[in-house]
Amino acid sequence: MAVDTFNSTKEFLAELLRRVTDGRIQLPDFQRGWVWSQEGIASLLASISQGYPVGTLMFLGTGGETRFKERPVEGVGEVDKGAETLILDGQQRMTSLYQAICLGEAVHTRDDRGRRVSGWFYLDIEAAVTPGVDREQAIRFLPKDRIVRNFRKEVVLDCSTPEKEYAAGLFPLGQIMDASDWADGFREHHDYAKPKLELWKRFDKEVVDRFEKYQFPIIELDKATPREAVCQVFEKVNTGGEPLTVFELLTATFAADEFELRADWAERHQVWSDNPMYRVLWDVRDTDFLQIVTLLATQSRRHRWLDGGGDPLHAPRVGCRRSEMLRLSLEDYLEWADKAVEALLATARFLYSQCVYDTKFLPYGTQIIPLAAIFATLAEDAESHAARKAVSRWFWCGILGEMYGGSTESRFARDLPDVVTWAKGGDAQPRTVEEAQFTPGRLDTLRTRNSAAYKGIYALLLQCDVIDLRTGDKIKENTYFDHAVDIHHIFPQKWCETQGVAREWYDSIVNKTPLSAKTNRSIGGHAPSKYLERLESATKVTAEEMDTFLKPHQIAPESLRQDDFDAFYEARSAALLDLVADAMGKPVTQAEG
Repeated sequence: MAVDTFNSTKEFLAELLRRVTDGRIQLPDFQRGWVWSQEGIASLLASISQGYPVGTLMFLGTGGETRFKERPVEGVGEVDKGAETLILDGQQRMTSLYQAICLGEAVHTRDDRGRRVSGWFYLDIEAAVTPGVDREQAIRFLPKDRIVRNFRKEVVLDCSTPEKEYAAGLFPLGQIMDASDWADGFREHHDYAKPKLELWKRFDKEVVDRFEKYQFPIIELDKATPREAVCQVFEKVNTGGEPLTVFELLTATFAADEFELRADWAERHQVWSDNPMYRVLWDVRDTDFLQIVTLLATQSRRHRWLDGGGDPLHAPRVGCRRSEMLRLSLEDYLEWADKAVEALLATARFLYSQCVYDTKFLPYGTQIIPLAAIFATLAEDAESHAARKAVSRWFWCGILGEMYGGSTESRFARDLPDVVTWAKGGDAQPRTVEEAQFTPGRLDTLRTRNSAAYKGIYALLLQCDVIDLRTGDKIKENTYFDHAVDIHHIFPQKWCETQGVAREWYDSIVNKTPLSAKTNRSIGGHAPSKYLERLESATKVTAEEMDTFLKPHQIAPESLRQDDFDAFYEARSAALLDLVADAMGKPVTQAEG
């Protein structure tokens, strides 16, 4: 950011509070709520009462192209004026000071145990001017009725009237910016006794005067500062809080045009959130949706540039990085949001066709983003056999080549135009397809569903119309949901450990397959030859029929009947590699025996 995009100055606390009160200083709506505790407020007041620095404030001038919905500082009612300045850094301090000094009501906060408390801040006049007394110890927080009681409910301090405040020697900080009337009352109450006059004189000089003359250093960003720069600066200076999402920032931006992004998202999300057919979309978040919209909007912007004869070297880029999402206009959102919803539903149907039914076995949740953008761009062209085949091959190369495990936004931006062009008959393969590799040894290391390739091979097995060994039913669709299908060991773990088979082998995907929960319980820890006999007996099927159940699982039946783990492992590895090669559309070298 260039130096001339901000300026630095100082401003009196009294003037800042006046501008907060009448609305000239407000908050951007993306700021979260006020959260300071009673102790935090007391510490701030103590520092200012001694003239100590309490940090710099950062403001943003209003009136530029970047607009955010505004809201007054917490506690401020109806405001007389529109905001001239928005607080980017210093919300908690300014709100605390407004609440303690200007609110005119009891402050609602929390104590050091997190309990809700309401009350008023006072300064013990004598303690505040006594050398060696910690100024924070001089600050008192009295209950809402200004009466302190002990555990027997007996009154030990009463400041419920000005006269009682004078008698107690406690100054209400709500009077600090205009203390003259209270001071007159204090002097009169004590009959202008010299010790009290001297006490007030010292308090006025050492405390009241410091509040009145206190100045905050201020950095103010120019109103022309672009939105992404504002948001970047905001997050740099607000390191102590939870980072704001792009969705929250755009919600505040769109609200300036009276558009409720949060409500709009909730309505769109409802389309798939309660429908079991779309359960694979149930983890799609608001920021994921915005990434899809941003990909489509930036792609459209690039196409318009090129169609208008613009220089390709300077064409807008396709992307959905944070900075690009923050530049999303309301017009962009409204143009592409409906298409993004339709594309997500198309994505769910595509994933269903690939035997990816739910989020538990979705290899890469992030891959939904470019996939939806691809379907939105292809529109009806996506329905052709050639296009579906191209999209499917890209999809599986991304999974089995494990291409979406790291930073993904740049891959989204490359894959969208690459896959669309390829699906429409282009000769050049997408870079994800070109780069994807699956080595035979990777099978041995796939042991948990933390790996996308592990979940991918599970889905490829479902595509083989695998059959449940107990019922003879195909494990797909309704059967998949009705019988709690999951991935289970073929050679049981207990048997493998007894036989000395290393965990690294028996826990591999090679020794696992989709089975219903009840079938897995029937298998137990028995040798394969034994559990096959038990299943055949219980279900009244022949050994030949059971063999037909095993083959879609890419299992050589004879190796199970002979309890030959090594022969089974070698044959099934080769079969799974064939599935991988077919899905990726490129050969995989067979493991050597």
